[in-house]
Amino acid sequence: MRSDVVKKGYQRAPHRSLLRATGLEDSDFEKPFIGVANSYIDIIPGHFFLNRYAEIIKEEIRKAGGVPFEFNTIGVDDGIAMGHRGMLYSLPSRELIADSIETVMNAHSLDAMICIPNCDKIVPGMLMGALRVNVPTIFVSGGPMRAGKLEDGTILDLNSAFEAVGAFADGKMSEEKLHEIECKACPSGGSCSGMFTANSMNTLCEAMGVALPGNGTILALSKEREELLRTAARRIVEITLDTQKTEQFRFRNILNAEAIHNAFVVDMAMGGSTNTILHMLAIAKEAEVDFNLESINKIAQNVSHIAKIAPALSSVHMEDINRAGGVNAVMNEVAKRDNSTLRLNALTITGETLGERIKNAQIKDTKIIHTNENAYSPVGGLKILFGNLAKEGAVLKVAAVAESMKEFKGRAICFNSQDEAIKGIAGGKVKAGNVVVIRYEGPKGGPGMQEMLSPTSLIMGMGLGESVALITDGRFSGATRGACIGHVSPEAAEGGLIALIEDNDEIEISVSEGSLELLVDSATLEVRRRKWSEQNVAQTIMQSKNITSKWLKRYSLLVSNAANGAVLKTEL
Repeated sequence: MRSDVVKKGYQRAPHRSLLRATGLEDSDFEKPFIGVANSYIDIIPGHFFLNRYAEIIKEEIRKAGGVPFEFNTIGVDDGIAMGHRGMLYSLPSRELIADSIETVMNAHSLDAMICIPNCDKIVPGMLMGALRVNVPTIFVSGGPMRAGKLEDGTILDLNSAFEAVGAFADGKMSEEKLHEIECKACPSGGSCSGMFTANSMNTLCEAMGVALPGNGTILALSKEREELLRTAARRIVEITLDTQKTEQFRFRNILNAEAIHNAFVVDMAMGGSTNTILHMLAIAKEAEVDFNLESINKIAQNVSHIAKIAPALSSVHMEDINRAGGVNAVMNEVAKRDNSTLRLNALTITGETLGERIKNAQIKDTKIIHTNENAYSPVGGLKILFGNLAKEGAVLKVAAVAESMKEFKGRAICFNSQDEAIKGIAGGKVKAGNVVVIRYEGPKGGPGMQEMLSPTSLIMGMGLGESVALITDGRFSGATRGACIGHVSPEAAEGGLIALIEDNDEIEISVSEGSLELLVDSATLEVRRRKWSEQNVAQTIMQSKNITSKWLKRYSLLVSNAANGAVLKTEL
């Protein structure tokens, strides 16, 4: 066992002595040591109960013949961090989480791991850390929360609360109604109930074979979820007690090029959060898999969009997907269109191939999960746009865009920060026909690539969702809907064309052509670039943000742009 390096031989008597202080006995030194990576934290609704889940997992590991060692990672709740400087820390937290997984697992030479993530950056951070450690690892999330409901039966989620703020600010909603939505939008523990980033990533863990079926859809705080925890715990011990299986199920043997391809296929079929693109690119780099943005559009052409989940102009939530057959039913339907679309021979952590796992899965409600013949769209729910404004790419959640906004030309109104944009939108500066430009919010420029749920929700809440577009080098919450294009690369802070846009410039968006163009002649742009460079505009704007955090400054110096997954550089 890998852990023999800390527990076997006379030279390890001091090590065993320390381990005995934690409660271990002679018999425990013959058992596999299993890391239980928990993201329990009181302030995140999807995580405040994970300490109880860890106890269930540890008890089951002991029963199965293993020795569990629980440790924790940090967590940032994007919804609570949203709209203020706290959001600067969200994306950087992914790197800290990956580093902490690597540190604890390798420092103590643990044999295998169960990861208990749920929300925001925690899932991808744990995936990246697990790839570095490369021991058998199972992911079992805390599960999604139930959707909320008003007295009149209106279905709610977190996005409802954000959009209600815009409606209230525009005088379209009473304070009493706003308070009712606030109180009922998030009715229970769990990751926010729609296809936001957390549920998108937990769903993709199923597609990649690193989690058990139901990981992305079985409700939090349910008996079914507890049984999933127990099954995962028994399986990880089973793997580590068999030397051959331990080698077979090393994490990189599961999360490889085939798994990453399958993740993007399911992402397209279910119209996941745009953040999945950012995180999957980072995961691909960690897995040493060559996967670029152009490949994503190619996948989208061969995958029907068959599940439209809130906030994608839908009242369907994760509990509905679970009732309708879950992710396996989605994948089986995708495979019916073309059985070469999914890599069905990909190995899963439960021992069967993906094809074997999904072959008997059936759609139980075709109103929730559509068939290929009745798809929302014959192509996937996400799209990568290119053009002079996005030479390295930009991301759009097509599934959440009204048909009337898929071809759009408008006049720019520019903001050099999210705070500036929120004030401008709430103050009535944005009118129908505008393209809102929010820049210097990329990974480097933010720093930290803030999510833009507050400004996008203001636009929707003010009734401008079908007449105003938004582009940014920042990113969006999975709860965002509308013609919102993020991850524009190169970003403003590194001299991308988005830095040179001026108010009233014409911008053209074409979903059909996959293009994002600034309609300004090259001579004018060259004059602007010289002025931008001579006046050190990027440096001036960065200084005006008054970033004093040493961690964020270090992050800004090392981070790559969104087209490269916003990973930290390890070499100059």
